[in-house]
Amino acid sequence: MSFQFIRDHAGRWPVRLMCRVLEVSASGYYAWRSRPESARARANRALLADLRRLHGEHHGRYGSPRMHAALRAQGSTASRGRVARLMRRHGIRALAGRRFRPCTTDSRHRLPIAPNLLQQAFVAPAPNRVWLADITFIATGEGWLYLAAVLDLATRKIVGWSMRDHMRTELPLAALMMAAQRQRPTEGLICHSDRGSQYPSAAYRKQLAAMKTKSLMSRTACCYDNVPMESFFHTLKVKLIQQRQWATREDARRGLFGYIEGYYNRRRIHSALGYRTPEQAERQMA
Repeated sequence: MSFQFIRDHAGRWPVRLMCRVLEVSASGYYAWRSRPESARARANRALLADLRRLHGEHHGRYGSPRMHAALRAQGSTASRGRVARLMRRHGIRALAGRRFRPCTTDSRHRLPIAPNLLQQAFVAPAPNRVWLADITFIATGEGWLYLAAVLDLATRKIVGWSMRDHMRTELPLAALMMAAQRQRPTEGLICHSDRGSQYPSAAYRKQLAAMKTKSLMSRTACCYDNVPMESFFHTLKVKLIQQRQWATREDARRGLFGYIEGYYNRRRIHSALGYRTPEQAERQMA
């Protein structure tokens, strides 16, 4: 492993300096390097190149489980342990972020509250049977930008979203209407949200009624009643928002649009979907 490290970094540091630091002989290294490369070493070198390519394509967002799944989809037979070892040895790791805290919901209102019938049963038999809705916020140089999203529980696809500089009912209502126009759900859809005043508002309830959709709501101050939605926001925060600083709301809108529509729905494989993308899951389930 020491000799492998020296060969991999020979263009960055002097070989003899690395030999002294790693306490190996330079003659031993040159003798090792002159030996014919083994089949295993050649395979590892090719696998490492694929890992670095995938790591770049996904902007450092994949850890070893997703890297392994992506390689398997491309025909690789490397084991998950081998992928993890190579990534660890060569410093290839997923982006890490600060601890994510969900947006605090103000449920101190007298608007009608729907029951919590979902009871953390986060499964759906097909697309457009259960949708989850929530709101989060993003800091920009101009102030907060608020994002409302609607997630399909079966496919984990973000089927609707909207962005505004405020959290009024217009924000989640626009996301719900986008989801309805894109997905065209049939009667019997369930839409689960928290108890924030936007969701039991008259305008939001009117739209749900027009869609013949049943409304469910989380318990007070319990983010665990909406875990898949919180999981999406956590991924968004760690893999995108905490890695960038946006000067304007418009810059943030472009970045969020690219992540949701260009990456998350179409390219990011999801462990809950058997390492398929949301759009692949939607096509296969449909």
